[in-house]
Amino acid sequence: MIEYSGYEYKCSANESFDDIALQIYGDENYAADLMNANPEYCGIPVFSGGETLLLPSIDVPIDDDDEPMTDIVAPWKL
Repeated sequence: MIEYSGYEYKCSANESFDDIALQIYGDENYAADLMNANPEYCGIPVFSGGETLLLPSIDVPIDDDDEPMTDIVAPWKL
């Protein structure tokens, strides 16, 4: 079950799930979590602007430098 943060994100033109995940969560790998929380937009690779996404609550792991961990590559980029 998806737990929502209670926050929404209004998309700008030419943004993608990857862009938004990187901006909000610090890692584009969380794009899948955004997609799962917003299945009605999964068929849209690039937003035209004005779409409102529900932001899921995600526990973002922190490494020793207090930076989001980014050593995982998104499956669609392999």
